[in-house]
Amino acid sequence: MTSLLTLVQWLSPAFPTGAFAYSHGLERVIAAGWVRDAASLEAWMRNILHHGAGWQDAVLLCQALDAAADHEALDALARALQPSAERLQESAEQGAALARAVAAMTGRPLPPRLLPVSLGAAAGHLDLPVALVAQLYLQGFAGNLCLIATRHLPLGQTEGQATLARLLPEIDMLGRRAAEASLDDLGGCALAADLAALQHETMDVRIFRT
Repeated sequence: MTSLLTLVQWLSPAFPTGAFAYSHGLERVIAAGWVRDAASLEAWMRNILHHGAGWQDAVLLCQALDAAADHEALDALARALQPSAERLQESAEQGAALARAVAAMTGRPLPPRLLPVSLGAAAGHLDLPVALVAQLYLQGFAGNLCLIATRHLPLGQTEGQATLARLLPEIDMLGRRAAEASLDDLGGCALAADLAALQHETMDVRIFRT
């Protein structure tokens, strides 16, 4: 139980990874009016979870949890898969922050790597089911997007949480799939999300870093 609580703490919004500062391009699509209510937010998040960074990061995380994993090679692959400078910045800065905080708490050296690889290297010692780690990671990722949406849309907290709740069965399924996947299963097509990240880089007024 302590291991599970430890992981939940690491994935908590209170943990110093600064996830609240990164919108994953959501700020851009809200400004453009593409995401404007609960229905469009749910569709946007579903596509990212299934076809974008959600699936990609879940597979990388599961691979990094393996005790025999080559974390440096996984980090190099994760970097090569980033579609834009902002997406690379988002994952690199959060991963470095997580590694720094966990290393300070545990005394274990953890080099800065992209977020899913950093978490996998740290959480491998917790001896938790791989699927569970991936599910909690995806829930935290989706939860952060919901938080951003409730701050910048006419969307109440209850409606935002209901949106996340409707995605939980899919998060459960994706975590289980990722636990059984190999690097050959990496891939996806979330062009709208990738373009939003690119366009965010040139917005005149930005609240979020990505």
